[in-house]
Amino acid sequence: MPSLVKILRVVADPNRLRILLLLEREELSVAELQEILAMGQSTISTHLSQLKQAGLVEDRRTGKSNLYHPGSAGGSPLEEILARAKAEIPEAAADQAAMRRVLLKRKDKMRAFFDSVAGRLGKDYVPGKSWKSLAEALLRLMPPLTIADLGAGEGSFALLLAQRATKVIAVDSSAKMIEVGREQALRHGVTNIDFRLGDMEEIPIAAAEVDLVFFSQSLHHALHPAHALAEAMRILKPGGRIAILDLVKHRFEEARELYADEWLGFSEAELESLLEKAGFVSVETSVVDKEPETPQFQTLLAVANKPA
Repeated sequence: MPSLVKILRVVADPNRLRILLLLEREELSVAELQEILAMGQSTISTHLSQLKQAGLVEDRRTGKSNLYHPGSAGGSPLEEILARAKAEIPEAAADQAAMRRVLLKRKDKMRAFFDSVAGRLGKDYVPGKSWKSLAEALLRLMPPLTIADLGAGEGSFALLLAQRATKVIAVDSSAKMIEVGREQALRHGVTNIDFRLGDMEEIPIAAAEVDLVFFSQSLHHALHPAHALAEAMRILKPGGRIAILDLVKHRFEEARELYADEWLGFSEAELESLLEKAGFVSVETSVVDKEPETPQFQTLLAVANKPA
């Protein structure tokens, strides 16, 4: 068994403590640890090698990967160290949240299949089969709700939602967009959309007025996304839901000028944290699309509930 001095020397590194805290909860591969900790493969492998030499982790082969778990040199002193590390290492809570997302991806064995189906839709002609027809079918399955479309623009999405909604309240900070939206609704004879001029950080909707809040590619325009989500929480009825479609964090700086973007998207961890801090529960996030053309924007979907 390695000496106590060697064990203490190994666990003195904060990043190795972060790895131990994760492996304490779940077996993980090098690739999964990379995704959770945002570190390079060589760095993760070096840390794992040192932890393995100290007897603090072991591995087992599964398929093409090795899964790491706590080793036999653990025990009550190490348990006490890890218990203190949870409180003292600031990244520990975020690491646990990131691990939950990684495990969801591991369990979702059908994801690759659905991605391949999505990739084929529209490439091969099938009479009557299109994204529009699928969207229309899904809209018909949606129960009648009062919906807030925040950052609604000219109201294209609100017009779609209005087909089944009891009422859609479309909010935008541009008077011109609101005017265009009202003209479109009038032209198409849609009477259950209420266009309102206002900011998504000071939403002109009463507390607990809506069943569902949508941010469709609009949250990255908010100066303070946390304020916008707090407002979404305020206007939702107890048990109401929020759905966010936005960009995955990217480095295309030109978007600030081209599209008036305030934020260059959000990571899954950032959006999950923002929603939880606003008081939402049952938060789920996933990357649902990737554009083939440069800069290959990706779309992030997040859904959550307001406590009943």
